[in-house]
Amino acid sequence: MKPTERRSFIKKLAIGTSAAVIGAKVQAQDITPSEMEGPYYPITPLDDKDADLTRVKGKSGVAKGEIIEVFGQVLDQNLNPIEGVTVDLWQANTYGKYHHPHDPNPKPIDENFQPWAILKSGSKGDYKIKTIMPGLYPIEGTDMIRTAHIHFKISKNGYKSLLTQMYFPNHPANADDPLILERTEKETALMTAKKLKDSPEGIPQYQFNFIIQKI
Repeated sequence: MKPTERRSFIKKLAIGTSAAVIGAKVQAQDITPSEMEGPYYPITPLDDKDADLTRVKGKSGVAKGEIIEVFGQVLDQNLNPIEGVTVDLWQANTYGKYHHPHDPNPKPIDENFQPWAILKSGSKGDYKIKTIMPGLYPIEGTDMIRTAHIHFKISKNGYKSLLTQMYFPNHPANADDPLILERTEKETALMTAKKLKDSPEGIPQYQFNFIIQKI
């Protein structure tokens, strides 16, 4: 190979390598895995469905359990934030009881806990809730236990709706959760929140982003 041909070959190789690196940077992100809705999506009408689940409008008490904050963004596959997304969420209370008439769990309902919230993502695709760490509960008719999790429905016109569950990092019950055991390690990572530093008030904080697909 002549010196001029060699220089041309190396130059083309360098350009190709750079393009590959740039392409990798803009490669579409993985969609947040979907999950079953479960049997206890709320059916009892609630006047209060705001972002603070630790209090119920018209009541002076505070929900039992460890208060936490969960926040993040709703993004498309290219990590562009999506404004105005409906974030619909529900969960069990600290005792592992859903506020649902068909939940057979004998644990008590916490009347000071707001079990359901519906909010919209902000201009940066952002959302934030204040809630309590969900309790564990048995799966009826089995000896299996569900780990702590929060259910989410994410929807907006022009995007594929997402139904999923969010898990908490390093929770001891994760290892035996039947739904997690069906997942790959990668899928579980995409469905697990990131633990951040506690807030100035000492409240544990978790970050969880949703990646949804544009239609």
